[in-house]
Amino acid sequence: MTSPTARIVAAGYDRLADAYLDRFGLSAVRQRWLNRLAAALPKKGGRVLDLGCGAGIPVARDLAMLGHYVIGIDGSPEQIARARRNVPGACFAVADMCDVRFERATFDAVGAFYSISHVVAAKQPKLIAHVAEWLRPGGVFVASFGAGPAGEWTGEWLGAEMFFSHAGEAASLAQLRDAGLVVRESAVERQDNEEIDFLWIAAVKPQG
Repeated sequence: MTSPTARIVAAGYDRLADAYLDRFGLSAVRQRWLNRLAAALPKKGGRVLDLGCGAGIPVARDLAMLGHYVIGIDGSPEQIARARRNVPGACFAVADMCDVRFERATFDAVGAFYSISHVVAAKQPKLIAHVAEWLRPGGVFVASFGAGPAGEWTGEWLGAEMFFSHAGEAASLAQLRDAGLVVRESAVERQDNEEIDFLWIAAVKPQG
């Protein structure tokens, strides 16, 4: 069952579907970390899960153009409708990322760009554990987490009600390790399209 906070996020992104892409469609920071994910994939034919895919731009679009099979998940029906139009070569579904299930070792990579910060901090460890299960050995997880003091916030954002939550950088990194992932890169970076910092990580599921 979808949680109250997940419903807030989904309804907010329904309302902001076009405005969000106009405001945040371009980011050099996101592109650098997307490039790290793409570099870890086979030349073609990789299987990638895009958690919180939004309208499919740029993550699902760029990966599909490189010849990879992309599955995008988002709680917003309006965002998914746009993703299906924008990236017809990928597969998209309306779903709560905390509830969706996949077989073990399904994906070569999982990306979560600006989406985990909408998940209640107490639920993030279980989500990360699921990501670790879904990855194939040697698979990569590239994601952003909230930075700064841990906490939760609900309020007006870009003209719609929205929810954000994070556990803090040290706790997020510990949760990745607890899930059996090895963090290869991590950095707190200021966004180039808004005055906010995110913790970015690239983690690998060990072989064997």
